Amino acid sequence: MKIRLIIIALILLTVTVRAERTRLKPGFNAFSPAQDIDMGKQSAAQIEKEINLLTDRDVTSYVASLGAQLAARAPNENKFPFTFKVVDEKEINAFALPGGPVYINRGAIEAADNEAQIAGVIGHEMSHVILRHGTNQASKGQLIGGIGGALGGILGGGALGQVASAGGAFAANSVLLKYSRDAETQADLMGTQILYDSGYAPRAMAEFFDKLAKEHKGTSVEQFFSNHPIPENRIAKVNAEIMKIGPEPGNPKVDTPEFQRAKKSLLAMPAPKPKPKPADNTTASPSAPPAAPSTRMTSFAAAGVELQHPDNWKPAANGTHVVLAPAGGADAKGNLGYGVIIDVFKPQNARNLDDATNQFLDSLRQGNPDVKIVRSRVQTRVDGRQAQLTELTNASPFGGTETDVIVTLFRSTNELQYFIQVAPTKSVPQYQQAFQSIMNSVRLR
Repeated sequence: MKIRLIIIALILLTVTVRAERTRLKPGFNAFSPAQDIDMGKQSAAQIEKEINLLTDRDVTSYVASLGAQLAARAPNENKFPFTFKVVDEKEINAFALPGGPVYINRGAIEAADNEAQIAGVIGHEMSHVILRHGTNQASKGQLIGGIGGALGGILGGGALGQVASAGGAFAANSVLLKYSRDAETQADLMGTQILYDSGYAPRAMAEFFDKLAKEHKGTSVEQFFSNHPIPENRIAKVNAEIMKIGPEPGNPKVDTPEFQRAKKSLLAMPAPKPKPKPADNTTASPSAPPAAPSTRMTSFAAAGVELQHPDNWKPAANGTHVVLAPAGGADAKGNLGYGVIIDVFKPQNARNLDDATNQFLDSLRQGNPDVKIVRSRVQTRVDGRQAQLTELTNASPFGGTETDVIVTLFRSTNELQYFIQVAPTKSVPQYQQAFQSIMNSVRLR
C-alpha cells in the first residue's frame, strides 16, 4: 500500500512539474492595450497602401480560419481583435502589428511543408502581439528623443503619431516590428504553447524557422531573419518548453488537405504585382531652433502632476505620459530635441531608489544604444521627496549631441516617477532656467 501511494505521489509530482509552462508577461510599456489596438489599426491602414494583399477568396478564407482557431487557444487576456491577411509577395516573411493585425506573405505559405509549420509562424506573430513587443520597443525608444513621437497632441496622429516617422509606412513601423532576441525567444515559447494547446505538433514552428535558416541562407529570406533575430539554441529552448508542458500529444495535427490546396493554389498563381510606391510625404527637418523659453509661466495639471511651464510651450498628455515642448521642438520625424518628458516606470522588486533608477536606465539604454551616462546619482529633491539626478548624452535630432537630464523619485512603492529634460548640448545654458523652474514647481497629486 505504501509503495502504491509513493508511485501515485510521484506521478502527481511529474504532472505538476510538467504543467509548469513558462509564464510570459508583457514588459515595460508606456502605452495602454487600447492604444495598441488603435496604433495597429492606424498602422495597418498605412501599410496596406504600400503592399499588395492577396484577393483569392479560398486562400484568404483558409488563413483567416486557421488564425481564428489559433486565436481561440491563445492566452489573449487583453482581448486583442486578431485579423489575418495574406500579402502577395514571394519573400518568406510574416509580421504582426500591435493590437492584432497579422500578415503572412504567400512566400511563407509556399515554403512551409505542412499546416503545423505555418500555424507555428502565425502563433509566433500572435505572441508578439499578446506580449506587446512592438509597443514595448517603442516605449524603450521614446524615453529619450530617439523615437520622440511621444509628442502626441503636439504633432498629431493619435497613438501612431507617438512612434511614426515622416517616411513611408514601413519606415514608420520599423520600430514596432524590430524585436530583440529575448523577444523572439518569448514569442517562440508562447507560440509553442499555442501550438500545443491547439493540438499541433509543438516543434513545428522552431523546425520551420531552423529549416529556413539552413536552406535559404544568402537569399531574400535573410530579410525575415533581420526582422526576426534568431535566438540562441532555439530548438533546445522549444524542446525544453515542450517538456514543461508535456506530455507531447500522441497524435498531433501536422497537416490538412486544406493547407495543401491553399499552397497548391498559391504556387499556380502568377508572379505578384510590383509593390505600390509609397507616398512621398517627407518634409525637411527644421533648420532653425525654436524660440527661447518664455519667462512667463503657465499652469499644467494632468497624469497626477501639477507644475508651471513656459507659456510658449505646448503640453500633450496621454495617460501617464506627458510632453512639454515648444513649437519646432521636434524634427520632421517627430524626434524630440527640446522639452521635457514626464512618465511613470514600474521597476521589478526594486530594493531602493538607486535600484529602481538603475532598472529604468537599463531599459532606456536598450532602446537607445547611443545613450551615455556622464553624471550619475546626484541627490536632489522634488516636491519635498528624495530624488536622484542623472545626466546623459545622446545624438540630437537637430545635429550634434544633446544633453538629457533625468530626475527620478518614487511616486509610490512600485512606481518610479521620472522627468527627462532634453536640449542640444550647445543650447543647455539657454534652457537651464526653464528646466529648473519647471522642477521647482512640480507637485505630485
